[in-house]
Formats: sequence, C-alpha cells, structure tokens
Amino acid sequence: MALGTRFGRRSELDLLALTAELVDIASESFAEATLAGIVEDRLRSVDWLEVTRVGDNVVARTEFGHQRRMLLGGHLDTVPANDNMGARVEGDVLWGLGSADMKGGLAVMLALAENLSRPAMDVTYLFYAREEVAFEHNGLRELFAERPELCQADFALLGEPTHGVIEAGCQGTIRFTIRMQGARAHTARPWMGSNAVHRLGPVLAVLEGYTPRQPVVDGCQFHEALQAVRIDGGIAGNVVPDTASVTINHRVAPDRTLDEAKAHIEDLFLPVLGDDDTLEWSDGAPPAPPGLSNPVLAALVGRYDLQVKAKLGWTDVAFFHEQGVPAANFGPGDARLAHTREERVERVAIEACYELLRRMLTEGL
Repeated sequence: MALGTRFGRRSELDLLALTAELVDIASESFAEATLAGIVEDRLRSVDWLEVTRVGDNVVARTEFGHQRRMLLGGHLDTVPANDNMGARVEGDVLWGLGSADMKGGLAVMLALAENLSRPAMDVTYLFYAREEVAFEHNGLRELFAERPELCQADFALLGEPTHGVIEAGCQGTIRFTIRMQGARAHTARPWMGSNAVHRLGPVLAVLEGYTPRQPVVDGCQFHEALQAVRIDGGIAGNVVPDTASVTINHRVAPDRTLDEAKAHIEDLFLPVLGDDDTLEWSDGAPPAPPGLSNPVLAALVGRYDLQVKAKLGWTDVAFFHEQGVPAANFGPGDARLAHTREERVERVAIEACYELLRRMLTEGL
C-alpha cells in the first residue's frame, strides 16, 4: 500500500486528503509496522533527507550544516477503534480514528519533510511508535537508548492536537494505591469483624474535600488534580471484607518535583491510615516546566503572536525535557475529541498549522 494517490507535492498539496489516507491505515499501538513502512518509503524518496528506521520508529533528518536544529515529532499509533475506523470526509471535516490524535499532525510533518528542500535551519522529522500505551513501551525510549544522536535538537515541537496554540510544559502524574485492612466475619455478625470497605470512608473524605492547587509557572496557569480511579473490595455477598483498596491519580504542576508531590500525598493520607494499612506507589512521570524563556520558543511565540497555555496532561514533552531537549506541543485538532467516536479534524486547522511551521522553517527564528 502506498500513500500518494490523492496527495502530491507543492502545487498539488492537499493536507486533508493526506490525513485521510493516514487515517485509513490502521496503526493501533504495537501494530504500527505498516504505517511506519509507508512513511519510511515515502521519506526515502526525498533527496535532501537522511532516513533511519529503528524498530517501528522512523527518523528523517536534513544535514545542511545550519547552526540550529528543530525537531518535529509525532506518534504513529492510535488507541483501539471505537466504531470509528476509517476516514470519512464531510465537506472540509475529516472524521475517523486518529484524525485529531494525531494523524493531522503527522500529515503536516510528512508534507513539510517532502516539500521544504531549503529550510533555514536543519530539521529532524521523528515518527515514533507506541505513545498511547504505558511509557515503558514508548518508541522514544527505544530511540534515545539505541540512537540518541538522532534525537538531539535545539528545540522540539510535538504535533499533538492543541487547537493551534502552544501548549507549554506539562503536568506530572503519580498513581498510588491505599490498601485498608479489616477482619472477615459473617454479615449476620459484623461486630465480630472489621469492614475494610467501610474503612475507606476517611480516605474518600480526604479526596472529596481536597482543593487542588492552581499555580502559575512561567506565566502559565496549571491546575492540579487528585482523583480516585479505581476501588477494589469485597469477597462474597455474606462476608464482611477484610481488605479494600482505592487507586488514586495525582496530577502534579511543574513547580513541584515528584518527591515533593509524594510528601504532599503522605501528609494528606497517612493521618487516616491504621498501623496495618499501606500506601503503595505504582508509577509516576515527572512534570516539565513551560520553558518560555527558551530562545527558540520565545522567538516562535513572539514572531507569530501565538497563544500559549499550560498543558494539564502528561505528554512526551516531559521526556524530551529529561533528555535535555526543550519541547512544547503544537498541532492541529481538538484534544477533547481524541479517543472518542466523534474524533475529527478540520481542513483549516491542518492547513494553518502547516503554513505556520513552513514559515518558521523557511524564514528562521
């Protein structure tokens, strides 16, 4: 299968058609090989690109010797279909799985790679696998581990759907489980035991009464969150349960480290736990600061008068930050439609994103 039956270069550019072709190629996480191969073949036909494939990740780089390098990145995978596999175009709106998250962004990257033969800075186009699953599987980890030199840049823009604004930084995430202990008994004689499910009450009361912080960091207002995401407990319809647990997700603004956030969590919950109860950390990913003082991002925002807002979720921006590459999110589409049956993207959003990045890469910063 080949891309390009409806998409041409330069004067024939039709970004909505290209996005539709990408949407028609199934690429659920761990099944991106077909799309990766098509993107690789397309990029290898471009004279000014050096293309490398690592697993199901594809990296294309210009090597003109410019002093500055920009990285444009995006994930190839989608979440599982929700009765919305395949592209459907209605006027100037494209519906379908991955249209907003983020095959519109991939179309912009691919079109730029194929059409910008003389950029004012060197460019890395990074198409990577397995973003929509646990980060341990993320293709970025594979790339930075095996070929870190391919991922170095002065700045990275990830084409996640942002409605055409810069989403700077991102909040971190911590997941933990509070496990309460009790004693089994027959429900006809509950006084002979201790109901662990009932003992979750004070924990839930802490959550219900919690007021999340809304700190302003580098001019961007973040909004933390502390939410129960799962409750487990119960043995049988006539047994007082001797154990119960609640799993909680905490979103952390970038003015705190993960260790500081964990200390905050312990201050909240340890006072309502008994000696045999436990607070168990599951996983976590650190936040990233907005980085608006970075000269590349500052120039981009200033020259093109872009709106900037905080990214409230966690994104791969944080991983790039950890690796020493400043990054932000900027792409077409509405993130609120991602992972829904109503996922869609508009032609004007894709074209506006393409045009701004084209100007940036050809005019320089």
